[in-house]
Amino acid sequence: MHLRILTAAAMAVLTLASPVRAHEGHDHGTPPPVVSAQTAPRAEAQSALFELVAVARGPSLEIHLDRFDTNEPIVGATLDVETPAGPVTATVDGDVYRLDAPWAEQPGTYDLIATIASGSDIDFLTATLVIPEAPAPVVAANSGWLVGSALATEMQEALAVDLTDRLSRNDPAILAVGALGFGLGVLAMAVFRRRVFVAAGTVAVLVVLFTGSIAVAQEATAAPVVGVRDLAQRLPDGSVFVPKPSQRILAIRTLLTAASEHRRSVEMPGRVIPDPNASGYVQASIAGRLSSPPGGFPRLGSKVAAGDVLAFVTSPIQTIDQSDLRQRLSELDQAISIAEQRVRRSETLVKSGTIAQTTLDETRIELEGLRERRVAIEQVQVKPEPLVAPVSGVIAASNAIAGQMAESNAVVFHIVDPERLWVEALAYGGAGSFASASAEVGDGRALSLTFEGAGFAGTSPALPVHFRVEGETTGLRPGQMLTVLGQSEETEAGIALPRTSVLRGQNGQDIVFIHSGAERFEPKEVRVLPLDGQRVLVAAGIEAGSRVVTEGAELLNQIR
Repeated sequence: MHLRILTAAAMAVLTLASPVRAHEGHDHGTPPPVVSAQTAPRAEAQSALFELVAVARGPSLEIHLDRFDTNEPIVGATLDVETPAGPVTATVDGDVYRLDAPWAEQPGTYDLIATIASGSDIDFLTATLVIPEAPAPVVAANSGWLVGSALATEMQEALAVDLTDRLSRNDPAILAVGALGFGLGVLAMAVFRRRVFVAAGTVAVLVVLFTGSIAVAQEATAAPVVGVRDLAQRLPDGSVFVPKPSQRILAIRTLLTAASEHRRSVEMPGRVIPDPNASGYVQASIAGRLSSPPGGFPRLGSKVAAGDVLAFVTSPIQTIDQSDLRQRLSELDQAISIAEQRVRRSETLVKSGTIAQTTLDETRIELEGLRERRVAIEQVQVKPEPLVAPVSGVIAASNAIAGQMAESNAVVFHIVDPERLWVEALAYGGAGSFASASAEVGDGRALSLTFEGAGFAGTSPALPVHFRVEGETTGLRPGQMLTVLGQSEETEAGIALPRTSVLRGQNGQDIVFIHSGAERFEPKEVRVLPLDGQRVLVAAGIEAGSRVVTEGAELLNQIR
């Protein structure tokens, strides 16, 4: 009888002591929460000159110091910090400042006063560093054994609920314990006379199972280890947290905005054209066959000087033209013979004093004229026309092929000076005069333009406007398309930002990133207008005095 009672008690104890395990198809309680990485304790302070972030790294402080307006790291500054342990001078480690802080290993709230001297700039910053308490051990919700003291009533309720739930599901653990109890009962009946031995064995089995249950429960109730890592991440409100070391790697730079008046800009399509005073066409005045000069035709891109012979054009002579030329030569030969006889006779008469010397001179002049006319007609058949470069520059286009028949007025060569280029734009809306202008090339480079003049609209609603390219023209070619931004006399108030600051949001709206905190960036929707080749005008969305990210904004937008 005593053994049966002992067996029943063993079953009950094993049932309560065994940990509850969830298995496929069942949910035995709320699972433990997923622990995410946390950032190290940090403090930040700002002024009109500096921005400081102090991060607790065990028994030391890691301090990052930047310019407030540009977010540029400050290297080589003198940094004195008033700490709970007294004044300490931070040591320079590259672009980071470090100081020993053994007090930072103890939880608490600590006030810091930093004195910063960088060049001629001196400032004082105050910050508060909070070291949180270590996380308390968490009791697993699915453990069948409660570790630690609790009220007896709560224990009984928890045990009763757990046991009822497991019995209703035919938990395999219950069946296993029941089988074990049955086996112990059979063993007890078999050795009924050895009650003491059986009782001792039963107690030993209970002790082993009870110890294993506690070990499993303690393993399940161990407090999770929370990793401390400073990771760039996008927060639930859409802002981006970027630690200072990551900002250094991404080279994040900002601009302190200010509202001002800017000239209104007009965006126009344009194309590059050669300077009319530094370019020219080489055309044949007569139809004929092309032939190359000594050295061959000039190649594309080769430099030529004004007056250089680039090609020859030999005019073909038709059969009827050849007959006319022979007839004219025959007539000239007769006239020359008559003129020669008159010269000889005049020379004799001058010697005798019959005629004056002037008559002889006139006859000689007439003879020379006839001879020159005959030479000119002979040269028409054999002398080609040289094609000469009208300006200095490079060969931009060539249509010359040896033996090719060129029509009259055909363009054989196009010469352009690559250092003197213009831009022709089309202005809509009646804008015909510009104070200044710039152009944006496809590779993102900006060109400075000078207004030269505008035409009058005819059948087209667009006005042709000419600008001269100032400065470097490398990479430009005639016919290249680009976007021209002309500044008119009208002005408009707003904030000027670099074009690289404005990004395209997920909804298609233009956005910029505001540096709202030392390590926090917030996206803001804005409305922008074109200003020039490098800047845009923010008409709405942000206020003056905001710190807008000008470099690295695209990288911030990719953080998730």
